[in-house]
Amino acid sequence: MVQPPTNIFGKLVGDDDLMRDVEIDGDMIRLGQFLKLADLIDTGGEGKVLIASGDVTVNGEVDTRRGRQLHPGDVVEVLGNQARVSR
Repeated sequence: MVQPPTNIFGKLVGDDDLMRDVEIDGDMIRLGQFLKLADLIDTGGEGKVLIASGDVTVNGEVDTRRGRQLHPGDVVEVLGNQARVSR
């Protein structure tokens, strides 16, 4: 039996084919915080590794800054899973 592809942390790659909107409380959220809020990662440590390794894009461009400020409309992708910041 063929196993579906997973990342180094065991999460399915491309598990969500559709982008989902994730609401934030304020006007801005940091990238590392958003990854956890959007359930794109399980732990902050996982986010740190994925961001540093270039596996996270913001609006289609790799960003290696955990503190990157995200605003409504920004799209984050991690290993094939996408989420859009919304209010």
